[in-house]
Amino acid sequence: MELDHLAVSAATLEEAVAHVEESLGVPMQPGGSHAVFGTHNRLLGLADGLYLEAIAIDPAATPQRSPRWFDLDRRHGPARITNWICRCADLAAALAAAPEGAGEIVDLHRGDLSWQMAVPKDGILPFDNMFPALMQWHSPHPAAALVPQGCTLRRLTLAHPDSTALAQALPFDDPRVEIHSGPAAFEAEFDTPHGRRVLR
Repeated sequence: MELDHLAVSAATLEEAVAHVEESLGVPMQPGGSHAVFGTHNRLLGLADGLYLEAIAIDPAATPQRSPRWFDLDRRHGPARITNWICRCADLAAALAAAPEGAGEIVDLHRGDLSWQMAVPKDGILPFDNMFPALMQWHSPHPAAALVPQGCTLRRLTLAHPDSTALAQALPFDDPRVEIHSGPAAFEAEFDTPHGRRVLR
């Protein structure tokens, strides 16, 4: 299992995109729609094969499955990082070792991209959505097709009241990922063309 991308959500896609672009000072690129969950996104390529996703409910779409992924049906407040996503070589095996409620495997596609993701029946991931969404790619990774904008993830901080249990539930060690005790929240620090920037 390894870090794949970060998701920033908002009430509208425009709000999510504006939050990312204002925080990091670089433009996002077109993404697309996810018919199964009735959502749409835009993307930002990062160094080291990672990317950042701005995502929101598509008001023009009717989801084929409900609740939506990333707990989007309950989201409220300003745009913010709401999820981190980790890719696996064997999603079924990773899911079997994950905490209860990490999800069931759903087949997904967008254009030429195809993947599977573990999505909880209620849309809510363990540890108040601080446990990563697990996925497995079955197509080339989208980051390879994104234009680099000179941004590198330096640190991803996860806060949760039960930080010890969260850390023990994660089956990998990434030096960029730090886990602290506190109210559930994300904070990501990036090197950008404009210097060090923080996205929350």
